[in-house]
Amino acid sequence: MLGDNARTMVDFDYRRFFELSPDLLCIAGLDGYFRRVNPAVSALLGYSEEELYSRPIDTFVHPDDQHVTRSSRESLAQSTLRNFENRYVTKRGEVVWLAWTSQLIEDSALVFAIAKNVTHRKRLEAERLALVEELTKVNSDLKAFTLTTSHDLRSPLNNLLLVSELLDLEQVEDQEMVNLIEVLRRNAGALHATLNTYVDALSEPSDRPTPREPVRFSESLGDVVASISSMIDASGATLRSDFARLDHAVLNRTLLDSIFLNLITNAIKYARPGVPPVIAIHTDRVGDVRRLVVSDNGLGFDLPEVRDRLFGLNQTFHAHPDSKGVGLYLVHRHVTSLGGYISVDSTVGEGTTFTLSFPTGNSDGGAFDAT
Repeated sequence: MLGDNARTMVDFDYRRFFELSPDLLCIAGLDGYFRRVNPAVSALLGYSEEELYSRPIDTFVHPDDQHVTRSSRESLAQSTLRNFENRYVTKRGEVVWLAWTSQLIEDSALVFAIAKNVTHRKRLEAERLALVEELTKVNSDLKAFTLTTSHDLRSPLNNLLLVSELLDLEQVEDQEMVNLIEVLRRNAGALHATLNTYVDALSEPSDRPTPREPVRFSESLGDVVASISSMIDASGATLRSDFARLDHAVLNRTLLDSIFLNLITNAIKYARPGVPPVIAIHTDRVGDVRRLVVSDNGLGFDLPEVRDRLFGLNQTFHAHPDSKGVGLYLVHRHVTSLGGYISVDSTVGEGTTFTLSFPTGNSDGGAFDAT
């Protein structure tokens, strides 16, 4: 004797599932015609049930998908067809994507199928692929432009180096002029070495990891300060450094030089009017993390306002004729390529502190203490 629950299940009209389901439910014959569809099919495609029953199913399928749809239907004899996707064309001419699960019932020669409308997902996928393609092209163009620029700059720079070497300093009586020529030689040589490094790096495959070597923070900073000594002197900047807790690390020397150069020159460019820049640089260790901290007493940032854009390309936050929105972008790119990350603390009118952290022994080959 059946219980109350079982009796209720027997008496339940299961056609309500068919009528109310938001998914597309279809029964089709092996002749390629719909035998039964639920209201969701008509609602999506815009055809009445009579129109859907009167024409072969393939006539509703997008022309480019008709062949693969027929082939998939023929394969139903071997197994259940799952996750098959094709396009249908609505009565209004719109294209919709459907993901099907179908099963052949051999005894009745009928195909039972359920479809979900995945048009929105397909559009998102197409937009993502288009964006990736566009970014890939932009990155390729930018790399080619940078490579060309770096390469082409070497020729006039080589001429400048040659001319400076031909100058006989013993015949120059003005000691100040001698000092300026020596600064010119030193900076031109450093620029030449940097351009060579950039050209070599840009010529390498893009998936190759960033090369690393043992470096000293003090040596890198010393070379950078020497290269911009005139700028530092003219600004009246004071620069303090302390590498007592950590001076050796395995990093990329060219990228470290660039990090120092951009953070120091930014601190000078964006100093508060009438307040000489004070730049403090130190390193420390916090557990397995090695940190480089660079602070200044400059204009600062309104972090709640600019945080999401701070390291973006072509983002500028202060009025300055040399502001191009590239420096902080490069710093962030260099740090992340070395497996590190940056945190920023800043107050408008008081200054900014950049903390560059490099975890040790991480799987992506981040920087580590070399002592």
